[in-house]
Amino acid sequence: MRTAFYPTDFRQLDETKEKSDSFGQRYAATIGFFDGVHQGHNYVIRQLCQLAAQRSLQPMVITFERHPRQVLQSDWQPQLLTTLEEKTQLLGLTGIEWLTILQFDRSMSQLSSQQFMSQVLKRDLHVDLLLTGYDNRFGHDRTSTFSDYVDYGRQLGIEVVAGQPLDVDSLRVSSSLIRRLLTEGRVREATACLGRPYSLRGKVVHGQQIGRRLGFPTANIVPTDSTRLVPAPGVYAVRIMMDADHSTCYQGMMNIGTRPTFDGHRQTLEANIFDFIGDLYGCELTVSFIERLRDERPFQSAEALAEQMRQDGDRARKILQVVN
Repeated sequence: MRTAFYPTDFRQLDETKEKSDSFGQRYAATIGFFDGVHQGHNYVIRQLCQLAAQRSLQPMVITFERHPRQVLQSDWQPQLLTTLEEKTQLLGLTGIEWLTILQFDRSMSQLSSQQFMSQVLKRDLHVDLLLTGYDNRFGHDRTSTFSDYVDYGRQLGIEVVAGQPLDVDSLRVSSSLIRRLLTEGRVREATACLGRPYSLRGKVVHGQQIGRRLGFPTANIVPTDSTRLVPAPGVYAVRIMMDADHSTCYQGMMNIGTRPTFDGHRQTLEANIFDFIGDLYGCELTVSFIERLRDERPFQSAEALAEQMRQDGDRARKILQVVN
């Protein structure tokens, strides 16, 4: 996959794309934030590649460096499924030929949908076909409908086609749906919609060593990106990757919560890694959420909590042995 950034005063456009444009290369494109690069996104991209092949166009995905709301609402706190780096890597796995990343700024936010199609899609990115998501809207007016896009495209020489949505287990797949599933702790359903378990990357920091005193040493993890969504509080069966290339994978369980048995108030993410001995302080881990075991709740004593953790560990091992 070849990646280009727009506008050119942000980062220089990929040389290969500049050369291909100079020889008259044209593109079939779809545009969106593509947070999570989930099954629905993959379905749309497959549709795009088919349309591009039928019309002898190059397939291109257009996305944004930052979520537009981060530019328009300075106090908005994102709850994202992927970082830009992760999103770029996942889009590369789809087999898409071209990825263009827009630097969304105040100037771009003032463009109407017609101006955006004319100035960005047609003039600058040489788009001849636009595949829109079933719920996609762009332009500052946000009132234009699919039929408006078709009319604008007819004037500009852009064929506008409606993408088909994807349903998984009777759920209409979208990034907002996956966020809701994760905030409700429904990680199995989120996995089905994403096409992979949801994961978080974080750094191991020093904690209060409560888990060690209970016989379950834990790695206290602080997410490396504060914009990433943290699933609902509770105890989860997880897989943990320790190397940058994900070559070393462990099984474990993670508690997300405030440690109410010990009158805690600040949310922590604590992973008990099965059968691991070693020092992880300062290391970065990637935690994949496989199944939610239970709610977090207070226990009458540390001993009662330790017994529950033994039961959680046994259940997590059984789940992880079965789930691929």
